[in-house]
Amino acid sequence: MAGNNFEPLRNDLILRAATGKHVDRPPVWVMRQAGRYLPDYHKIKGGRDFFACCRSPEIACALTLLPIDIYDGLLDAAIIFSDILVIPQALGMVVEMVEGKGPHFPRRLERPRATEGDRQYDEIMEKDVDVKKELGYVLDAITLTRQKLGGRVPLIGFCGAPWTLLSYMVEGGGTKLFITAKTWIYKHPEESKRLLQKIADLCVEFLAQQVVAGAQMIQVFDSWAGELSPTSFKSFALPYLKHIASALPKRLGELKQGRVPMTVFAKGAWYALDDLCGSGFDVVSLDWLQDPAEAMKVAQGRVTLQGNADPGILYGTKEAITNVVEEMVVGFGGGKQGWIANLGHGITPLVQPEDLRFFLEEIHRIGGR
Repeated sequence: MAGNNFEPLRNDLILRAATGKHVDRPPVWVMRQAGRYLPDYHKIKGGRDFFACCRSPEIACALTLLPIDIYDGLLDAAIIFSDILVIPQALGMVVEMVEGKGPHFPRRLERPRATEGDRQYDEIMEKDVDVKKELGYVLDAITLTRQKLGGRVPLIGFCGAPWTLLSYMVEGGGTKLFITAKTWIYKHPEESKRLLQKIADLCVEFLAQQVVAGAQMIQVFDSWAGELSPTSFKSFALPYLKHIASALPKRLGELKQGRVPMTVFAKGAWYALDDLCGSGFDVVSLDWLQDPAEAMKVAQGRVTLQGNADPGILYGTKEAITNVVEEMVVGFGGGKQGWIANLGHGITPLVQPEDLRFFLEEIHRIGGR
């Protein structure tokens, strides 16, 4: 579906802010804004499996547009409805979304070396992934969504970061202890690094093809970055994030595409902020454990910062929400340069939609002063 002509963009606020330009107010969007907190999400999803929704361009498009329509004029970007675990699926692994549990790999990646009857690691390493074939449904959803957006706001594409994806692949799902992932990196560091590089290269191609399909900005989610020590982050996460940031613009050039703003979100890796500001990304997204003013001092204008309200504030009073917005606007230097407003992680399922509306309205009101 790529190659279509899209309508001119009428709101480029987030693209200008991402590249350090002065803006009249801070742009705002919310991670997981097309999520379960919206009643119509369940209507559109129906009885379909989560990944079935991701694999249907029409359903993924409808879910992506849902918050843009509901919060008309309040959100400055759409983010494609998909999941970070489509990359392990493209590598040949089966991933299921289990209700009430989350992602589950019926056959996790158990060992880094081939043993009798088990060549899974080698098969993954040897697999030549055709992104257009294996992940074409994401690309089709992006193109369809760009068409349906009609230039209202930019569309963000995304992928998971190598360390986070490796963790899911070897753990077989979510975990609190990361026993298997830590065993891999500390007992089999070289095999782990080869797999991380394999994933990183696939991330580059996937993101590049998302831009070809119509994405105007991209984000890399390193959801489990905070599970690494500062030293381990420098060995098993940062090099692969830097690879994506440097290789993606080059690949876009090969594909005759212009450079797009790139965001990295290394949740929990507060200790790595300085490194992330020098990693080659345009935007560094912060979780709610970082102080905005202190983060601005570290960033020193090298990047735009994104975030970082505690998602739990949306369960609070209007006064509490207003206070948090005011603190962010002051902390991020007034909000007119170097800041994209967001939560510090994804919106949670029990939030009332009108409370998010109030948060967005306050960003507009206070950030636009």
